[in-house]
Amino acid sequence: MPRKHQPIDRQRKDAVVASLQRERKEQAATYRERALKMFPHVCQRCGREFSGKRLRELTVHHKDNNHLNNPPDGSNWALLCLYCHDDEHGTYEQRGLYAEDAATRNAEPSLEFQPFAGLKDMLPPDSEESERPQQES
Repeated sequence: MPRKHQPIDRQRKDAVVASLQRERKEQAATYRERALKMFPHVCQRCGREFSGKRLRELTVHHKDNNHLNNPPDGSNWALLCLYCHDDEHGTYEQRGLYAEDAATRNAEPSLEFQPFAGLKDMLPPDSEESERPQQES
């Protein structure tokens, strides 16, 4: 049996509309909305442009990785697409690993490490070597 439509309560409708408008103002105050108003809708790394539904693929990257550092001038933000944002966070991990290597890469190789030092002492004595007849020349 089809449901009957109930008339819309005017007070309830006004309350819902007011609530939605308040939420929209709060959302506009977030750093993402502020960054989207300040900067062109272009990934600052790869240069792709975003508009319409694809605008959701544009994210705000905090340059110092501190999500609480949201200056009003947006100096800590960079608009990046999802792919570049993931890659940017991946390169931070790589930089940590490669930072040490870069410093030691140009250093001269060390001759102190000898991987086979003491190997002869670990081997059992070879009794056959002394029993072997010497070759005639």
